[in-house]
Amino acid sequence: MFTKVTFTRISRAPFERGVINLVVAGFPHLSHSNANANAAFGKARILAVHGNRKQLVSFCSLAIPSRTPKICATFSRLRRHHFQKQQLFIHQQRQHEQQFNFTTMGSINCKEYTTTNVVDSNKTENGTTGSGSYQNTCETNMSDKYTDPVIVCNEKDLPDQGMKQFEFTENSKVLLIKQKGQLYAVGPKCTHYGAPLHTGVLGDGRIRCPWHGACFSIKTGDIEDFPGLDSLPCYKVEVKKDGNVAVMAKQKDMANVKRLKDMVKRDPGNCYTFVILGGGPAGGVCVETLRQQGFTGRIVMVSKEPYLPYDRVKVSKSFDVKIEALQFRENAFYDEYGIETWLNVEATKVCGDKKIVTLSNGMSIKYDKMFIATGSAPTIPPIDGNNLKNVVTVRGYDDSQNIRATANEKTNVVCLGSSFIALELAQALVKQVASITVVGRGAYPLSASFGNEIGERVLRLFTENNVKMIMNSGIKEILGNKDGEVEKVVLSDDTTLPCNLLILGTGAKPNTKFLEDSGLKINADGSINTDMYLKSSMASIYVGGDIANAPVFSSNSELAAIGHYQLAQYHGRIAAINMVQCRPEILRAVPFFFTMLFGKGFRFSGHGAFSDVVIEGDLEGLKFVAYFINSEDKVVSVASCGRDPIVAQFAELQSQGGTLTRKDLQNTSDPVAWTKLIKSN
Repeated sequence: MFTKVTFTRISRAPFERGVINLVVAGFPHLSHSNANANAAFGKARILAVHGNRKQLVSFCSLAIPSRTPKICATFSRLRRHHFQKQQLFIHQQRQHEQQFNFTTMGSINCKEYTTTNVVDSNKTENGTTGSGSYQNTCETNMSDKYTDPVIVCNEKDLPDQGMKQFEFTENSKVLLIKQKGQLYAVGPKCTHYGAPLHTGVLGDGRIRCPWHGACFSIKTGDIEDFPGLDSLPCYKVEVKKDGNVAVMAKQKDMANVKRLKDMVKRDPGNCYTFVILGGGPAGGVCVETLRQQGFTGRIVMVSKEPYLPYDRVKVSKSFDVKIEALQFRENAFYDEYGIETWLNVEATKVCGDKKIVTLSNGMSIKYDKMFIATGSAPTIPPIDGNNLKNVVTVRGYDDSQNIRATANEKTNVVCLGSSFIALELAQALVKQVASITVVGRGAYPLSASFGNEIGERVLRLFTENNVKMIMNSGIKEILGNKDGEVEKVVLSDDTTLPCNLLILGTGAKPNTKFLEDSGLKINADGSINTDMYLKSSMASIYVGGDIANAPVFSSNSELAAIGHYQLAQYHGRIAAINMVQCRPEILRAVPFFFTMLFGKGFRFSGHGAFSDVVIEGDLEGLKFVAYFINSEDKVVSVASCGRDPIVAQFAELQSQGGTLTRKDLQNTSDPVAWTKLIKSN
């Protein structure tokens, strides 16, 4: 008796260690003739490799007889015999190369990563990032040929501990940095949204983006903190006898504004398996960092959504962007580096003692180490009628597209909650619908983060832009029509509002319910405690992103669960480095948040309870800096609007272990004199 099995494409076919998978593994000892003799096994596609050897690389409509276990065992032995001698030598060579690359990686031989949307010098920070098109370049084409030297300035034009942008070629610029008497040259724009880095912050050995806080090494251009994924191009600098400074670029870097750090590929001889649960910002960075750190074993990234990692920040800001434009990498990228992406799949159970994770597709994976970054799920308030049609939440791309399909010029929209996401949604929809109303339970929006004074100004910003704001209220009932669609909402004071689309922006809770019997210690709020290396209570499991109750360096390393996009990406990097365990790195988290509301860019960095707010600047004109001070007169966080790079400066000060106090703010002649506390040498 035969069973018919149809396999998916090679790179997407999941397989378990110890279980041969005919599509992925291949059977090198089959020649073309005896592959035909085995026609009973189905249609085979043959690929010539190693001279006359033939490798069977795929099957389709495969008929497997009842003696399958014996056949699979035989094929497995054949495959191991073929690869054993070959891979032993290759593996030893790669191990040697990886040890070397730990000190040189990221600044010598790189892959190129270009975007379909070229970063424009006039591009706004709220512009849509382009779809990443990965350019695979073989080693023979990756020469380090440099352009002819271009004189960009004289050494005297740049003070020590300074940086300045100079013309490099007719269509490109270069950022020159002078620190400790040494000159460095890197790309001039942040790889996240294209911010001009010469207006950013120069720290000790790195530059911080003025808009959103991403950090890059001045020596290598490598990204060190987020948001973003890619590194800066790095140039060669020479100082002539007359003091003129000449810059040379790798020819292959001339057309690129971003650079992908060196990454190793999958080695079949490495039997270790690392599983990444979550395809969000933390998971996306983690899988890349593992390869950058030299891990050649198997990597499986499990994502609940049907999409590759994408820029989730845009989901609540725009509804007309296609997923292809939001995804950071294409399928080819993950295929190239042997990173398995299991999409539309989620974990249902973890057995920590046995190191096995069970998935919603019925499969189980035995892992050596696992990184859990499953994010948060929307909190649905217990309101009668919350199950009606067009009552929605927004966490992912499909949610935003659902809103897009529902909202039109006749739609009355109500947003319950006055959080950042709710306000971003109201801003995005106000010109597309008949009316939009925000219902908040507090007196002012964002008061928990910004205080009442700034919250009141934000409230007026929204009313000035035709968003109706109903505060100190809530919804106690949702009424539907005969078709089961929301039609009205009843507020706390019994006022009734017409409503064709109700968006619930009422918070989120960690996605950790599937871990209840895992052996992990889970807090009452669903978060999981970690140490300074993001390791959980189980040595083989690391945790990051929204679900991690992790140390916050800028708050005396107190544990906190913070749902910031930037912090999630940083968690992914630190977890990967420590999973590889070649160079352990402690968590030095400094939260950084940003949003754009009706063309006004708000920045926020820091963490902790505050008892006083000191505002410097023009709050009415939305050009201000706010310092949030605790009971001990310490500045725990800083917010700004229209005053870049002040928040980035505070973030850099905190990352260096510096402290800002109320006394430091009392220089009336220079209200930002405290920025001189930042170390840049």
